[in-house]
Amino acid sequence: MKPQLIPWQELMPGDQDQTFKLVSPTFDHGGKLPRQYTNGGQGARKDLSPPLEWYNVPEGTKSLALVVEDADATSEPDGPVVPWTHWVVVNIPPSIKRLPEGLSHKEKSLGHEYEQIKEGHNDWKVPGWCGPVHQTGNHRIVFKLYALDDEMHLGNKVTKEKLLDAIEGHVLGEAELMAVF
Repeated sequence: MKPQLIPWQELMPGDQDQTFKLVSPTFDHGGKLPRQYTNGGQGARKDLSPPLEWYNVPEGTKSLALVVEDADATSEPDGPVVPWTHWVVVNIPPSIKRLPEGLSHKEKSLGHEYEQIKEGHNDWKVPGWCGPVHQTGNHRIVFKLYALDDEMHLGNKVTKEKLLDAIEGHVLGEAELMAVF
């Protein structure tokens, strides 16, 4: 008798417990960040924002916000570690359960609820996703998703610092995913 296959959706970590989870269909927590999400990809498969999905959003969530950082960045080879921001995304409606691959700079073209999303400025001082650039050693790219009890009104230039100041006292839950680059 053949074993019965269980659809992958039934195996997702959020279905086994009620923990707020952030996952990617293209890499595992602690796994390698695929090349197309870095500055080392090629052509149309270069510097794409990665696909992300989340489960078990806390009750009362009015918006979600995402911050992606290189937790091991340094400005000099032997300098101190100073996290480098690759992506800031705010006002993700809680009804959205995923960000598709290559979303950065295309949220308006996806229409409907994606139009409410706003991309902030990264540490290259431009809005949107900018993937990691090859450096020596392994770097942890940390994706942190915040469930918030309100929408964020941060003006035209959203930054990680503005976001983190504004969400103080509004965080209902946090989910984290980490990839190695």
